[in-house]
Amino acid sequence: MILFGHRFIESESFYHIDDVSSVKKTPSNSLIYLDFNEENLDIIEHLTCNEITFALYVHSIKEVVYAENLGASYIVLDQTLAKDAQKIANEYLFDSKILAHIDNEDEIENLAYQGIDGAIFLKAIIKISS
Repeated sequence: MILFGHRFIESESFYHIDDVSSVKKTPSNSLIYLDFNEENLDIIEHLTCNEITFALYVHSIKEVVYAENLGASYIVLDQTLAKDAQKIANEYLFDSKILAHIDNEDEIENLAYQGIDGAIFLKAIIKISS
């Protein structure tokens, strides 16, 4: 199980952007984080064309499937979707890893029992303004 933003486990940060120009404000080789929606398809295309690693925050199982097909390295979602998303990811052998948002470390055990690929704490996400 992968953990991002845990207080005593060193991990990569995610850089949350809202537009293509914000990518330039991130460190080189950054892991980009953005919300999945149709308005962000141009950003996703830019990231894919430039071979930039990215994570998509999704709100439904349909968006989980879209995120995998769009090339997201990580699919981030609420815990309520995690078990179903992980089952689908395992069934279809997704390349993307499923990450559930968590607020405290007590939630790690539940996610581990469900077989979720990983967890992400809010502190692992750095907001980049345009």
